[in-house]
Amino acid sequence: MGYNSGYMRIRYNAPVTLTFTLLCLAVLLTDLFAHTRFTQNIFSIPGKGGFDFSNPFHYVRFFTHVAGHISLTHFIGNFSIILLLGPILEEKYSSFSLLFMMAITALVTGLFNVLLFPTGLLGSSGIAFMMILLASFTNIGHGDIPLTFLLVLVIYLSAEISKSFDRNSISEFAHIAGGICGSLFGFIRPRAASRARARLPKAAKDDAAKGV
Repeated sequence: MGYNSGYMRIRYNAPVTLTFTLLCLAVLLTDLFAHTRFTQNIFSIPGKGGFDFSNPFHYVRFFTHVAGHISLTHFIGNFSIILLLGPILEEKYSSFSLLFMMAITALVTGLFNVLLFPTGLLGSSGIAFMMILLASFTNIGHGDIPLTFLLVLVIYLSAEISKSFDRNSISEFAHIAGGICGSLFGFIRPRAASRARARLPKAAKDDAAKGV
């Protein structure tokens, strides 16, 4: 007879989301309290004209810039979204798939910033917007365009496009690029899953339909 102690335990339920959160927090706190320059030298990427294409280390910053934040307010603003949506997406798409999508989003936002914009870029806002748009595809069926996706697209991206005409220190482009990446991932992943199911033998399809 099994013994149930009745105690609940803390589970590391979303390894990619949680590890990314802790990494970003560690970078920020180290810079704030140890007065290092990790964010400036490693966890950010320069804009057009500032990127050294002859320096191999600079290419790493295409991916690491999403881990840098300038303040706790900046960090909290991004991770209030990432910690909410990340575990849901990680469970739906798998940890590896979410990590891959985050890496592609970081590469896209970093690359376009280097090629098109004069100011530097840092922060995980592109990742957050990717997750917002991707989450709107949670219940998508084959051949469907979710109304939630259209509403999120109008509300979030139209607001970012309008803000892009203001002069401020926030890169609305990173938000827009992250949202576009999330939209593409949302369309591509369900279709890939549908093709995978189509290749299954009939018995396996029946088991999958029954949840076996």
